[in-house]
Amino acid sequence: MDQNADADRVAEFPHEGDPETFRLLFESYKDRVYSIALVFFKGDVSTAKDITQQVFLKLMSRMSQFENRSDFSTWLYRLVTNTCLDRHRSMKRWVLFGLASDSEKLSRLPRVESAELAYSRNEIGVEVQAAIASLNPKFRIAILLKYFDDMSYEEMAAILEISKGTVASRLNRGHRILAQKLAHLKGAARLEV
Repeated sequence: MDQNADADRVAEFPHEGDPETFRLLFESYKDRVYSIALVFFKGDVSTAKDITQQVFLKLMSRMSQFENRSDFSTWLYRLVTNTCLDRHRSMKRWVLFGLASDSEKLSRLPRVESAELAYSRNEIGVEVQAAIASLNPKFRIAILLKYFDDMSYEEMAAILEISKGTVASRLNRGHRILAQKLAHLKGAARLEV
């Protein structure tokens, strides 16, 4: 389904909301919203599901605030970003009360072990995911939007409400941090080819 057509449809309807339009938007964007939340929250399926639900509840109540000044997807991703960052801030308050560690959460991720190559790829994937998950949230969200949603610097700047230069800076710092954390994988990646 064409997401731009869905956004255009939102603008056509009265702002009190149309259930069919909302259903189409949900079907079009639910997987992207979930994947951003899943990676942002280090593979925590429960939190990713909660974030996805929160985003669509907010969307339902705030659809009238969409004013067509930007693409619908830009507006929605801003909602996703804010929801992830808000949850991250609220979770920081509970860290002292015994939440599972990041490594425990990542160890619960399913692993494919049917063949040596699949196992190796999976292990590398887990390490990459862990490295991304360990980034400061402002670098993590930039990496997610760029590489998981293939967004341009302009789109990212609009969503994050920062300049393109700041987007470039955050990506650059994120890349450098990831390169340091994943330097030990250089040989492993060549073995797979």
